[in-house]
Amino acid sequence: MEKKFGLGLATWGLGLLIAAPVLTNSVLAEQAAGKPQASSPKAQAPLGIGRAATADEINKLDIDVMPDGRGLPAGRGTFAEGAAVYAAKCRSCHGANGEGGSFDRLVGRESGPNFSFALDPKLARTVGNYWPYATTLYDYTYRAMPFAQPGTLTPNETYSLVAYILGLNKIVPEDAVMDQASLPKVVMPARDRFVVDNRKGGKVVK
Repeated sequence: MEKKFGLGLATWGLGLLIAAPVLTNSVLAEQAAGKPQASSPKAQAPLGIGRAATADEINKLDIDVMPDGRGLPAGRGTFAEGAAVYAAKCRSCHGANGEGGSFDRLVGRESGPNFSFALDPKLARTVGNYWPYATTLYDYTYRAMPFAQPGTLTPNETYSLVAYILGLNKIVPEDAVMDQASLPKVVMPARDRFVVDNRKGGKVVK
């Protein structure tokens, strides 16, 4: 059986060699020079389907929020309102009080003696100890949460959740109102742990 199996493999390998295309030196030289090959498929012309997006359609997708608050929509939310939204849409994944469940922990201020995340794998990165900008919390929550239904939160619901999560982390008082004016003014505990990449010149790497 072993001899037959080995012979079969040898025959199979020979078949691959016979079936494989042979690249001559001239073909290889043309490929290296970037010359098109006769067997290469021609570039297809545009299919002529679809249309250009309208300005309104683009605006609906242009929902990113900058650290300084640019992009924040009109709306408002409070800690109490956020508690109700959190219980209905967030608690099952992030725990009753943001302590974490099947998904990430959201609440916690401990960051080690010297922002020790790189040295201590037990430190959990939370909104309260790692995120440098409160506006990022709005941006991410609005576009990506809830996990099973991303993009379904209204601006008011999102502001309310932001107020609730920031309140749980003792970053803002529980009577604070979050909106497009107040949210960018929130100074996160980790703000000074990050620096703006303001390098000029040379190749841009992103």
